[in-house]
Amino acid sequence: MTRWGFLAAALLALAGCAQPEPRYLVGNPYRLGGVWSYPQEDYALSETGLAEVLAAPLFGGQTANGEAFSAQGLTAAHRTLQLPAIIRVTNLENGRSILLRVNNRGPEKPGRILAVSPRAGALLGMTPGRAAQIALVVDAEKSRAVAEGLPGQAPPPIAIAAAPRAAVAREELAPLPGTREAPRREVQPLPSAAPVTEIEPQSRSNPVTLPETVMQTTPRPGVLLVEAGQFSGRSAAEAVAARLPGARITQQGRGRNASFRVALGPFTEVRAADFALERTLAAGLSGARIIVE
Repeated sequence: MTRWGFLAAALLALAGCAQPEPRYLVGNPYRLGGVWSYPQEDYALSETGLAEVLAAPLFGGQTANGEAFSAQGLTAAHRTLQLPAIIRVTNLENGRSILLRVNNRGPEKPGRILAVSPRAGALLGMTPGRAAQIALVVDAEKSRAVAEGLPGQAPPPIAIAAAPRAAVAREELAPLPGTREAPRREVQPLPSAAPVTEIEPQSRSNPVTLPETVMQTTPRPGVLLVEAGQFSGRSAAEAVAARLPGARITQQGRGRNASFRVALGPFTEVRAADFALERTLAAGLSGARIIVE
């Protein structure tokens, strides 16, 4: 056996001996692909952007929250969401939509909001090596369910005490003159409905396996914009736009609810949007991102 063969065998042996234990994770700010990311809990996230298929590691690999990477699992990598989280991902180019479990950090390439496993990419109709327009929405209920029972930083549930219930006194009264007392019937309480849990809490030894259920929706491909930022005041937006030749300012809302977005585009090609994003990041606008509109 060659030296590389011995090395591969040793790595596989080590991978087999290790027992990955999934855990709940938010994590600290980190730098990846030259861009800083700031993880946080977000059970209401809804965003659009570009996604790619994650290349499977050569020797298995481990995810950011401690699981063994599976190319056949319905999993994904996101830069800031709590791990794990359940999201619905829709390929805007063909309308295919599935549930995925976020258990890793990434993608590394700036301008990508999600990297999906090879199996998830195949179900979504994505081509490896090519960015696809997607929309993602966090399923808050399912996300909280999969985090239950995991070690880590998951906040304990908030206990809400019920209001004290006063005692009710009852007094038997004699029937009125000329009336008859009807026979009493025992009222049986209705059986309480059993709670329905679509996703069982995740455990250390049994990460959640999502069903391969693909929903077909109407394709909604759009154009790409590089959003440099959103500001509450027009003067701040104008200062940023002055640093980006070709940037446009659009107002959303009115009065106190008004916000001003600075963006480049629209672009119909991913390559053009990537180039504009590089230029925006180089101008010091680290929060810039590519969105689909």
